[in-house]
Amino acid sequence: MKRPLFYVTLLALLQGCAGLPDQQLAKEALQRGDNASARQQYEELARMGYVDAQIALGDLQLDSQDPQQAEQAEHLYRQAALHSPRAQSRLGRLLLRQGGASDSQLKEAEQLLSKAIEQGEYSAVEPLTLLYLSYPQLSPSVDPQQQVNAWREQDIVESELAQILIYRSNGSYVAHLDEIEQKCRLLLHQQSVCYNELATVNRLRDQPAAQAALLKELRAAYANRWVAPSRVESVARTLVDSRIPAPVDLSNAQALLQEVAPAYPPAWASLAKLLFDYPALGDSEQMLGYLQRGREAGDSRAELLTGRLYYGGQVLEQNPQLAEQHLLRAAEEQATAHYYLGQIYRRGYFGEVYPQKAVDHLLLAARGGHRSADLALAQLFSESRGVKVNPINAYVFAQMARLQGGVEASELISSLEQSMRPNERQKAMQILQEEQLTRQVNPARLGTFQSLEKGMDVL
Repeated sequence: MKRPLFYVTLLALLQGCAGLPDQQLAKEALQRGDNASARQQYEELARMGYVDAQIALGDLQLDSQDPQQAEQAEHLYRQAALHSPRAQSRLGRLLLRQGGASDSQLKEAEQLLSKAIEQGEYSAVEPLTLLYLSYPQLSPSVDPQQQVNAWREQDIVESELAQILIYRSNGSYVAHLDEIEQKCRLLLHQQSVCYNELATVNRLRDQPAAQAALLKELRAAYANRWVAPSRVESVARTLVDSRIPAPVDLSNAQALLQEVAPAYPPAWASLAKLLFDYPALGDSEQMLGYLQRGREAGDSRAELLTGRLYYGGQVLEQNPQLAEQHLLRAAEEQATAHYYLGQIYRRGYFGEVYPQKAVDHLLLAARGGHRSADLALAQLFSESRGVKVNPINAYVFAQMARLQGGVEASELISSLEQSMRPNERQKAMQILQEEQLTRQVNPARLGTFQSLEKGMDVL
């Protein structure tokens, strides 16, 4: 029997559609952990101009922790941001997390996040609050607390999490434990970061039963794919975070990390670090196995810890060449790697001092937030190990170190002040103010310390 022409045409169209990418298929692939299939679907849809697919593909690229893919994610977010407040929020957050973001990029981030909120994309509330807290010089007319109050009056859920950021920032977190617990209990199934907050509250109150119940909820949410493995890993790290003034929970932290590591490679580095900090939890062979699996997955924290082991001669035999290799791989994402590289070059681990390399890496570490890097810089300029003594530079970095509570820095400052002329101290204070401003406006700015006094000559 001959079929009508319209039936044949419809059948051909349906058969053609069977090969088209499908956003629902991509979502289902993500839910079952098949990122490769999801990525393939999203790539096709993104090329066709689908905004949601561009955002989803950008998210997958960021999750890879590959710097090149992060650049591709930024490109996708920029394309989607022309049409999507959600993409504006994503792009704003990405600009904030970039270590070398310039002041203009930070201003762009502020504009993107503000615009997203105006259009009802409230995922931008927390990063915008964090921007105002971290870079007060960027928008001095903005009071973060007043802004959060305004959002709370509008019943914006995310404003409650922004309020917790303020409590952390001003040191009043412990005074508001009841409020934090109440809010996060209500928001737990909407905002997965509340698992971290509640775990913190339970630690501070020493409530093991409440903690056990929370972790049971977390495991169930992970098993049902309601929370990502990255959230489970972050909760495990919260359980042993030394910045929380409460006993650590080693067994639960280790168990959580072991559960998610096969599906989430960054957890291997967290497991290795746990064994490094608490050797009773496992032997060195176990730790090295975790690190190898992390490195094979391209994780920069695994590279960092491996480099530290070769640097310090702990567990592994000291080997500056191998330490340098691993630390250089980690340095794009880990400021601490710059600190150890600077120390290798400063201390002459290769048989001689490399002063310019030492200064470059230690400065990147200092501006990236490593607490010991300023003291190392001060010592570099005051010790005459391959470098001419420069009391002005030494004084600047010693002062920066003292602001972080360094006792050794105070002793070095006293020694320097005895030999410095008044004009040298005046010049040093001027440079110090410039460096403080640099770190306030953009603490992780990459580049040369332009105000350094000359004095890098090799002896």
